[in-house]
Amino acid sequence: MAIIRPKRILTHLATDILTLLLCSVIIFYVFKEVKISKLEWKALLAFLLLWFVIENWLIISNERLNPRFRKSVSSHFKAYAVFIGMTILLSLFFPIRSSGRVRIIGLVVGIAMLDMFISHLLISISGWFKVTLHAGKQIVIAGIGASARKAASQLSLRNRDGYELKGFIHCSQQEEGVIDGNRVLGDLEDMNEYLETNLVDEIVIALPGHFTKEIRNVLSVADYHGIRTKYILDYKEMFGSQYVITKFGRINAVSVRHLPIDGRIASIFKSAFDRVFAATILVTMLPLFLIIGLMIKIESRGPVFYCPVRIGRGGKPFRVFKFRSMRANDDSNKGVLSTVQNDPRITRLGAFLRKYSLDELPQFFNVLIGNMSVVGPRPHRRFLDRELQQSVSGYMIRHYVNPGITGWAQVNGWRGPSVTPQQKKMRTEHDLFYVENWSFWFDIRIIFYTVFSKKTHTGAF
Repeated sequence: MAIIRPKRILTHLATDILTLLLCSVIIFYVFKEVKISKLEWKALLAFLLLWFVIENWLIISNERLNPRFRKSVSSHFKAYAVFIGMTILLSLFFPIRSSGRVRIIGLVVGIAMLDMFISHLLISISGWFKVTLHAGKQIVIAGIGASARKAASQLSLRNRDGYELKGFIHCSQQEEGVIDGNRVLGDLEDMNEYLETNLVDEIVIALPGHFTKEIRNVLSVADYHGIRTKYILDYKEMFGSQYVITKFGRINAVSVRHLPIDGRIASIFKSAFDRVFAATILVTMLPLFLIIGLMIKIESRGPVFYCPVRIGRGGKPFRVFKFRSMRANDDSNKGVLSTVQNDPRITRLGAFLRKYSLDELPQFFNVLIGNMSVVGPRPHRRFLDRELQQSVSGYMIRHYVNPGITGWAQVNGWRGPSVTPQQKKMRTEHDLFYVENWSFWFDIRIIFYTVFSKKTHTGAF
């Protein structure tokens, strides 16, 4: 279950900043005789910022902290290895002497190593306090169904924190049991007797939401014995895995279909990357744009650009910019004619442009103004959008994000017409896979495949 904890993340980042400052003070005190120039100071601060970003990138991008100590250590060492490599490489670009470069690398590597050591020392101390605080805490789970089993599996991860699961309470004959009978302590009628003779610190209620009568009975018994309770809702069973628990004003709310790109930092980062990438392409390829435009005008009459209406994020229509590749284009607003193989409307230049997707290059203007992304599901015409909405389950989820110039479906060979049931199904499945599994590195991978993969040009005409 994905739970957004911004306060916890901010606390961690603040602690990490203080730890990094402490480590810097310690290292500079030990090596106080080392003299550093102003330029070396700038390089040093830049590398410390780089370490902080690399160290915390996983936490920021996923909006959660990893409580597993061993995995945390492993991640830290990987980050440290990447940092050392990048520090050595980037130091070559600073106009400082070799001796100064060695000083800077030595200082930042030392600070990062000490920061890593102190960070894990604090994690160990925190873990020791947690075990001490919860030592011997006795837990009983109310329920014997799938939710109870999930609660038990989560509790087993916390055994090192001092929690001990005593067993399960059978609360309803309507509940389908999946728990081994030997672990069931009894039913609701036996609960009072059990609590009279056994020490229990907390009751975890893991019952379906419609078992309101049974839930109230458990709460009543718990209150009678002065035992704290927790109620677990199995949101995954209702909503699947794409959800987060967040706030709606002052109340808790479940945000269904929460996607990786919905995070504030992730969306800002993707938007910034899109615009920088688009601006770079438009500037560097301006001569190519002029040449293509001139060749289009020489070959056939008509405008250089064709600007049909496509459906974008949230189902909103917008105009895409394309180099004209046909002598006679379909109506830009209400067109329903799909391009077919050996389409007589396509010019000779247009066939070349379409094969290598050069006709799509002007869409970097769309990226620059914000109604498209470099990578995302390809935008469709309105009539095709409605047709796919009616024929493919979950199709409209692709509209949660901006459409893209290239996408996961395209680099896997699913481009061109969407006529057959298989074409419609596979294009949609690839688009939804991208939407639900987005990451920055996934975008980079798709961009690489767009340029170098043979599948990208399959089905293009």
